[in-house]
Amino acid sequence: MRAAAIAKLQTMKTADISAVLSSAQLLVSMVETRRASRNGDAKLDSTAPRELEKIEQQIVKIESLDGQNEETRRQIEELRERVDALRKEMSHREAWIKTELARHPQRPYFLDYVEKIFTDWSEIHGDRRYADDPAMVCGMARFHGEEVLILGTQKGRDMKQKVHRNFGLPNPEGYRKALRAMQIAEKFSRPVFTFVDVTGANPGLGAEERGQAEAIALNLREMARLQVPIITVITGEGIAVSDRVLMMENAIYSVISPEGCASIMWRDSSKKELAAEALRITSSDLKHLGCIDAIVPEPDGGAHTDPDAAARLLFAALEHHFSEIKSLPVKELVASRYDKFRKMAQFFTEH
Repeated sequence: MRAAAIAKLQTMKTADISAVLSSAQLLVSMVETRRASRNGDAKLDSTAPRELEKIEQQIVKIESLDGQNEETRRQIEELRERVDALRKEMSHREAWIKTELARHPQRPYFLDYVEKIFTDWSEIHGDRRYADDPAMVCGMARFHGEEVLILGTQKGRDMKQKVHRNFGLPNPEGYRKALRAMQIAEKFSRPVFTFVDVTGANPGLGAEERGQAEAIALNLREMARLQVPIITVITGEGIAVSDRVLMMENAIYSVISPEGCASIMWRDSSKKELAAEALRITSSDLKHLGCIDAIVPEPDGGAHTDPDAAARLLFAALEHHFSEIKSLPVKELVASRYDKFRKMAQFFTEH
């Protein structure tokens, strides 16, 4: 009876190993088949990292079970090699995949988040010097009942909106309007929330004539010493100066687009994927380098698949970080902001 029970137990363990192993092999085959057929389609590739993580968990589970024979160990090793090969193939494309997701035409824009996260929105227009810039949107609102200033770049959905918003490329008057709004917020002690999604400043002749570079530089300087809390969310593309810099999971953080970088470095914009990898622009890269404070998770497949869920996740992140900094003394807040950016890219120190 004892021998029969042991034999039955061993049979069950072998069956368990076989079932888990077959499941892992099937998942790997599905990922490999999809990648072979996608032909560069980033949308189909966005779930692969999670699937590979699940496969690796199953491999760990198999290894923890007793009763493995030589054939099982060989299959496990083969699985690991296939997973490693897939990860290696994906690694050099991950940055470009994130870039395409950050630019997805259905991704939530600034005013979408305003509608879903804030209340009592009242827009501020004009820079009091030249004109109003529809690409830069500013206004007062309430966040969790507290009065705040929110500002961000806004793109359009259809062609009429895109032209009206100048394809989300701010002019100097847009930056000066934003600075005027932030100075109002400082005067009345209103915290500032900024949302960044811009491929770059408008490179047009008129913008250059009106002082584009000076307007951007002035904003960066003034934001570095603004006497109120600042929280920035990179929702698509861009950079930021603030007390807390958050990045959506599929956003990118860079001073230049991958295409622009490739055009400068290799005189060939088609090398954009290589440039994206070299620039280290993904949220995980920036968190590792210490340039951002947190990554805001997105729904599976990207924020565009479920804008309401994306807004809820962002609301929770904003609430958490705002509660941490809103009560800090002004001098401590500004000094901490200054030190934060002074320490960036400081990889070597003298002893």
